[in-house]
Amino acid sequence: MYFVLASPMDLPIFVKKMFRSILISFLFTLVFSCSQKGEVNNQPSSSFFSMIDFMEEEKKWMVNDNISLTKILSLNGETDTLYIMQPNFASELDVFIKADINKTQLIKKIILDNEIDTIIHLAAKTIVTESELKPKLYYKVNVLGTKSLLNAAKDTLVKNFLFSSTAAVYGSKIRYVNENSKTLPDSVYGKTKLQAENLVKKEFKKNYIILRYFNVVGASPSKKIGLINKYGQLFKNFAVEILKNKPKLKIYGKDYNTKDGTCIRDFIHVSDLADIHLKVLFKASKKNQSTVLNCGYGKGFSVLEVVNNFKKFSKNKVRVRFENRRTAEIIESVANVSKLKKYLKWKPKFFNLNKMIKNSIDWEKRLTK
Repeated sequence: MYFVLASPMDLPIFVKKMFRSILISFLFTLVFSCSQKGEVNNQPSSSFFSMIDFMEEEKKWMVNDNISLTKILSLNGETDTLYIMQPNFASELDVFIKADINKTQLIKKIILDNEIDTIIHLAAKTIVTESELKPKLYYKVNVLGTKSLLNAAKDTLVKNFLFSSTAAVYGSKIRYVNENSKTLPDSVYGKTKLQAENLVKKEFKKNYIILRYFNVVGASPSKKIGLINKYGQLFKNFAVEILKNKPKLKIYGKDYNTKDGTCIRDFIHVSDLADIHLKVLFKASKKNQSTVLNCGYGKGFSVLEVVNNFKKFSKNKVRVRFENRRTAEIIESVANVSKLKKYLKWKPKFFNLNKMIKNSIDWEKRLTK
């Protein structure tokens, strides 16, 4: 069975032999998320998360959705954050429940009724620039929302709690970070995610796994999953522009202390990130040991490098425009992933900049058909 809850936090549950059932919370985050205004969040890229890719292997789903936040788009559905290339998607679901992760008692009832023993908490507000303008909203969703879910999990069968965090907790003081690096977030977004991490460590007494996402990009190679709206997601914005007759790519800041003056990011393909979640979950459950892991590739690309590679996919002349720096922008952020690789013996399948770009562009082409 799958249980998917979407709203100030949304959630799916899938049943595997090792688990009774798994509750997955989304508000946005990786793949499927949008805010109360329909904005798409970009988890570390935020993100969109290819949950449906591996969920498709299962047969029974139960979906719980706060319709005001995350919408499922089928061929005959509405357009928003999550796009699934399947007709009559809702008819394939066993149950559809409207719910909100902030409703602690309701979520507890869902957990108890479905004998959930594992929670994957992805829900969050994730736009750095927006967080500076709406700090109270980010505290409410990212911190209080996490606290609500943790309270709902108390005195239940839940024994595993996987929390989606971000590289933004490290801030800009250290450019190449491992899990023991100091956490000195610059943005309100990073600060609220760090507070949420601390809540998980303090409140969840059993087995927790904290995954710190770096910059999630790309789309499902199957062309079934991808981002609909833009709202600051670099690869999304560039992929939309590159298909235009007169593409114009914007770079924010050109005088940073980097090799070419533009910010450097460790980009990770969404499908590799989805794979990490499954592997970490099974490993952690067997090991019964809490841990914190960076999720990236351990190599950074500058924004200008990304732009130059996107240009190769256009038949038209591409204009590059430099804009002013953005507030609370991190200059360089690259993950030390030695712990992740040792923990999982993991090898990425999509660690190729052009492959990430091509998947992003292919997705946009699919949307325009």
